[in-house]
Amino acid sequence: MAPGTNLELVREYENYLRVEKGLRPLTCEAYSSDLRTFAEFLEGRHATLSVAVQQDVAGFLEHLRKHSVDSRSAARKLSCLRGFYKWLLLDRRIHHDPTVNIESPKAWKVLPKSLAEAEVNEMMARAAMAASHPKARATAMRDRAILELLYGGGLRVSEVTNLSTSDLALDAGRVQVRGKGDKERIVPLGHAALQALEEYLREGRPNLARISTARKARPTGHDNARMFLSLRGMPLTRQWIWRLVKTADKAASPHKLRHSCATHMVEHGADLRSVQILLGHADISTTQVYTHMALGRLKAVHRKHHPRAHAKAEAEPVPEALQEKQPEAKPLRAKLFLVHSRPERDRT
Repeated sequence: MAPGTNLELVREYENYLRVEKGLRPLTCEAYSSDLRTFAEFLEGRHATLSVAVQQDVAGFLEHLRKHSVDSRSAARKLSCLRGFYKWLLLDRRIHHDPTVNIESPKAWKVLPKSLAEAEVNEMMARAAMAASHPKARATAMRDRAILELLYGGGLRVSEVTNLSTSDLALDAGRVQVRGKGDKERIVPLGHAALQALEEYLREGRPNLARISTARKARPTGHDNARMFLSLRGMPLTRQWIWRLVKTADKAASPHKLRHSCATHMVEHGADLRSVQILLGHADISTTQVYTHMALGRLKAVHRKHHPRAHAKAEAEPVPEALQEKQPEAKPLRAKLFLVHSRPERDRT
């Protein structure tokens, strides 16, 4: 088949993902990009998407490895190919799935990175100081509200950019979020996030809306209802928020703040099911990765609650019956054994 046929298949599959699967545009674009990358690889082997075989898929993964593509990205691309060829099978365009028996890269070994609580607190303190200044600009209030929302609610950056003012219920202390696949969920917010959002909506956002009118910007009605506006009165982009977070802390990113939210909740005793609902994970296995990042707390809980996790304060006395039957040296050895065994049990 000609290369044009590859592009037609990719477009058809993207339409299928948008219309029938209900995936968000950014997700569909990511899948299309992965398929185009695979199609380009196949062209070098004089093959097309519809006639690819298992060796082509294995060769593609090896090609990614040689070009230093991390296992997480390679696993995502393989997942995309699995979905694509499942669709072709269901549509009876092919008779064999070339992704069958292809082992997925072990991306689950890559733990998400998060910030320490002290780092997050310092970042939020700087943002609060800038927003509370007597001559604080509307943008400072907006930036603080965004940072508090990313960390306090564990929102994805695309979820923040898509928020409308009607999604926020300050009196109820929650926000309605539309996540992947247009799935909606209710996210509770803490005092710090609610305070930052209330100040922004009361003093910051109206100023941004007035500036946009003065500059004769003409946002659509949908854009005008967005929660976070630029100086031109337009909705903020994902790239803009990414730069905002990087400016606040070079080591941070919007997704790292989301990971930090989940990690810190688990460290403070939150159960995985609650964290799963908060983050909008479809599968609990996605949330379980945060247990690996809270091992310090798990160890502390184990030492505190397991009956054999720590030594008793005082060694139990040797029964008198045993003392009578043993030679004089035996009690001494028993005593030494008890003394030396305590540090060992402390380390358990």
